[in-house]
Amino acid sequence: MLQHTLQAARASVARAAALRLRRVTPRDARRWAVRWVRSSPGTHLWLATLAVTSAVVAAAAPHTRSALLHHYSTNLVELHRHPVRVLIGSAFWIQTPSAFAFYSLLFALVHAPAERWLGTWRWLFTAATAHIGATLVSQKAVFFGIRDDRLPHSLAHTVDIGVSYGLAGVVGVLAYRVPRPWRWGYLAALLAFFARPVLNGGTYTDLGHLTAFLLGLCCHAATPLPAPRGRPRPTRTRPLAAPAAPDPLSAGDQVRGGRRTAPGPARSRPRRGRR
Repeated sequence: MLQHTLQAARASVARAAALRLRRVTPRDARRWAVRWVRSSPGTHLWLATLAVTSAVVAAAAPHTRSALLHHYSTNLVELHRHPVRVLIGSAFWIQTPSAFAFYSLLFALVHAPAERWLGTWRWLFTAATAHIGATLVSQKAVFFGIRDDRLPHSLAHTVDIGVSYGLAGVVGVLAYRVPRPWRWGYLAALLAFFARPVLNGGTYTDLGHLTAFLLGLCCHAATPLPAPRGRPRPTRTRPLAAPAAPDPLSAGDQVRGGRRTAPGPARSRPRRGRR
């Protein structure tokens, strides 16, 4: 018996070692990549669109590149003329195509985990809220600065595109994913990171990043509900047995001549009295 147990243990160890040393084939890599993309489809679709637009910007002539970026820029002029087009389209272009690799890393570290946690639609709602809200707030600050002659009038036609506002908003909502003892340190570090440039006289873009981060914090309602603590496990109870079917020939039934008759009163034989 002991020898049989030792042989079984050795066989299981050998199988585990064989699985660990199994060579990863291209088919395994493709399966892993497909599962990774399916776990966060919105993030990878957005990233694929950025790859296409970055390639277009890199291959276009300088005047064509400038026209494309101004066409989708959320500056004051384009916001006044085509607000819907620029608010949506500006999130699919980056001004420097060489920064695509850096943004790919940020998408994998920020957007993909947030989409798996929130779900695609709630993640998209959070990123869109941060992008649109931060754009409107920062451009309103530009408007007041130009009106009060504190900013140059050329900012009304500047190029303002990119995905950083959406990233900042998702970074903000991910604070609710951090466990409670560490959440306050996470919030303090990021608040200092986004607020310091604004307090030191930063640009309207710095104000937009801080606004997007705060808008992400306001999206607590989009986060999933936490599992209740101390919830008792449901106990399994044995189902009640079904009542037994009545016997077709019960004790009160009588059979006469091969057929059943209705039950009648029990008959007793008269007792003879003793003399």
